[in-house]
Amino acid sequence: MIGPRVLEAALRLGEVPAYLYDLPALDEHVKSVRAALGDVELYYAVKANPDPELLRVLAAYVDGFEVSSAGEHAHVTALFQDLPVALGGPGKTDAELRLPHHRLHVESPNELRRLLATGLEADVLLRLNPGLPVEGAALTMSGPFGMDEDGIAECLPMFGDRVRLRGLHAHLASGLEAPQLLELARALLAHPYEEVNLGGGMAVSYVTPHTRFDWAAYGAGLAEHARGRRLRIEPGRALTVYCGHYVTRVVDVKRVRGEAYAVVLGGTHHLRTPATKGHDQPFTIVPTGGGPGVADEPVTFVGQLCTPKDVLARKVVTTVRVGDTVVFGMAGAYAWNISHHDFLMHPKPAFHHLRA
Repeated sequence: MIGPRVLEAALRLGEVPAYLYDLPALDEHVKSVRAALGDVELYYAVKANPDPELLRVLAAYVDGFEVSSAGEHAHVTALFQDLPVALGGPGKTDAELRLPHHRLHVESPNELRRLLATGLEADVLLRLNPGLPVEGAALTMSGPFGMDEDGIAECLPMFGDRVRLRGLHAHLASGLEAPQLLELARALLAHPYEEVNLGGGMAVSYVTPHTRFDWAAYGAGLAEHARGRRLRIEPGRALTVYCGHYVTRVVDVKRVRGEAYAVVLGGTHHLRTPATKGHDQPFTIVPTGGGPGVADEPVTFVGQLCTPKDVLARKVVTTVRVGDTVVFGMAGAYAWNISHHDFLMHPKPAFHHLRA
């Protein structure tokens, strides 16, 4: 359910499609996450949403930012000169290996050799891909990500005074609840490293948007497992997803072979999340239209693209008319920044920030 404050702001936007970010809601959420984690270090995975205004809110609570490219590194360091940056991601270029960082997440023995060849100093976490069973994950980070135990063993003799091994990094899956993540943490902390980055992957439900990951249980569980070690996590989606809204308008309602469709301005070239994850993006309709429509029946919401994959929500029972405003919620992460913006060259959305 999208609150009246956001809906009122959505109606004041004027031109749509537009993104509307609720900064006070983000502040409240991240503040509660920070409080639940205790001594666990909190980094934000910038890939989830690099919007500068969101990053400024996050900067008050996080210990640093995790970036995965030279572009993200330049973006973050231009905004925040004093916050630590962890550089991760597979396939780093030689130029990226030379970037200043607090921690460098090394993905392979060859990457470590290339790092050594730069002659620079570096503090390294080795990314482990341990092959642990992960039940119920929305996405598993297996295959080319990180190294198995043999790869880790190959790396260990290469470290010295200049390139220093600080610990272990592991991001195994996305979409896990606190008990599952704590089980994975217990297994990873069996390795004898003083510093462990457990990644992100906290569950986010697009089906029941009001439910939230149990940060209090997760923080308490990590405190039990820490045993004096330095623990770090780097969530992305679970921090910013709830503050974002994609506002658009219905331009056509029609029936094709008995099925009702509402065509909205914009589409998955602005908000790719539902097409990527195969879910219905949660939404609220504000009845601002007076055109033809349908009442209390299943409606599929589609965009303006020339592809049957341009679907935002499928067969949701609702009432909708031409001219109505549609506010899609949970659009604060992996939404605009992963979308194929230039397909058909439609206008890009505006961006607005709701402030206190």
